[in-house]
Amino acid sequence: MSPLLPALPDLDLDYDRYARWLQRSCGKELALLVCDAAGMPCWTAPGHGDLAAWLDGLAAGGFAWSASGDGMQRHDAGGFSLLYAPVTVKGKVAGWIGVREAAAPPEGGVPFAWDALAEGLEDVAAALADECRRQGELDQMAGELSDRYEELHLVYAIDRQVQDMDNGEDVFGSLLESWAEHMDADVAAFIKPGENLCVSATNLSKPIHNLDLVLVEMRGDLYRFAHSSRQPIVMNEPGDPRRAYIFTDMPFKILCCPVFQDKSVVAILVLLNHAHKEDFSNSDRKLGEVLANHLSSLSRMHSMLAETSKFNQQMAAALIEAVEAKDPYTRGHSERVHHIAMEIGRALRLPARELDNLFWGSLLHDVGKIGIPDAVLCKPGRLTRDEFTFIMVHPERSYEILRHIDRLHGAVPGARHHQEKYDGTGYPHGLAGNDIPYNARIIAVADTYDSITSSRAYRAGRSHEVAMAEIVRVAGTQLDPGVIAVFEQVCRLEPEWIARFGIQRDPAPAAAEMA
Repeated sequence: MSPLLPALPDLDLDYDRYARWLQRSCGKELALLVCDAAGMPCWTAPGHGDLAAWLDGLAAGGFAWSASGDGMQRHDAGGFSLLYAPVTVKGKVAGWIGVREAAAPPEGGVPFAWDALAEGLEDVAAALADECRRQGELDQMAGELSDRYEELHLVYAIDRQVQDMDNGEDVFGSLLESWAEHMDADVAAFIKPGENLCVSATNLSKPIHNLDLVLVEMRGDLYRFAHSSRQPIVMNEPGDPRRAYIFTDMPFKILCCPVFQDKSVVAILVLLNHAHKEDFSNSDRKLGEVLANHLSSLSRMHSMLAETSKFNQQMAAALIEAVEAKDPYTRGHSERVHHIAMEIGRALRLPARELDNLFWGSLLHDVGKIGIPDAVLCKPGRLTRDEFTFIMVHPERSYEILRHIDRLHGAVPGARHHQEKYDGTGYPHGLAGNDIPYNARIIAVADTYDSITSSRAYRAGRSHEVAMAEIVRVAGTQLDPGVIAVFEQVCRLEPEWIARFGIQRDPAPAAAEMA
């Protein structure tokens, strides 16, 4: 970017020093003046305060500053001459320096050394031009430092947000909100068609009534163009020829940066503004590229985490399948307990990490049954004392299997203690009340509900109403009353899973009976 051209009035210069320099060159005191690019005086030599009014008179008489030709120019008017030279920086006039002198020497006086004045005036003009260039370069450096600071500030904010969040799409949404606010943009969007991911944030200066259509356009022609060009796209002007095939009939300003992975464009990062807002600048584009590079790493991490999560769930499903294959009557039990436990956990507003522990603990709570003999696990009748002892071992077996997996460290207590009873008479360790891990108390309620409503070889599944009555009956002895209260609230909303799991319902009491 070229340095900005500062105006002479904006420079903190010692013009007296230049006046003394010119005086030594010409051997006499001079009526020196410095003007801005429009010809308005910004400094006059001490003792010559009438110069500004004199210039106004020249302008009224038709005088205009002229930068044509090389070096000094001369304009004669009313017995005086104005000798002046432009202060030129990078081909543009930043101001003027001039001297008023008598057009002719007094009678008998020494003729004025015009050549010496012209040379001195040109030297002063060149020195002022150098000052302007230096100031412009300093201004450019200050601007670049400010831009770098903004970039660092945004990148540090991104790092903090990434460290504080676990869910990928939440991270993208939060980052886009920060970027939209930082850049004062109406819309910020991250589009990754390969994963059907479209995350956006708004900071609207005025409404966009067709925002969904705008996002569709981003996913379509804009993404395809960025994918092909592999370059940032900046469209500020309504007459930009690319509008014939990108954002046709949508008068928005667009900044689009491709997001690369392994040298391929996999996503785009987009800023969108209404037409009345300022144009996107080169600095905006550079900052967009910085964030796009950062989001490339974040997107790769998100994809890897998604693949790992999918693998973990598939492995868990394989373990559960192995357990449930031993007893067809328990098929689907783990999935149902898991779903109900998560409903309770969300109703309790558990933190994200605890919900994750509940997710895995409830899903794998019965994995220890894989070590129970089939003759015991699948027995259609009542169990003997010894056979029930085998059953009582399964929470510890679940612990022995899961404790080796670091990722499930927080989920193990829920699986290990889901058979404890609130009054301390459960197993495997006889824990009571709040000593039982909270997730285990949640799983216990879900497990009890599913055990009552599911069919077994020796009995049919009971109704939802019977299960709820039994759960309320054992509140405070077998199950946590607080968890039961929340579960009742969940069920009062008639959740869809009651029908989906095929749970029986008792007929509603007749109006007469209710009366």
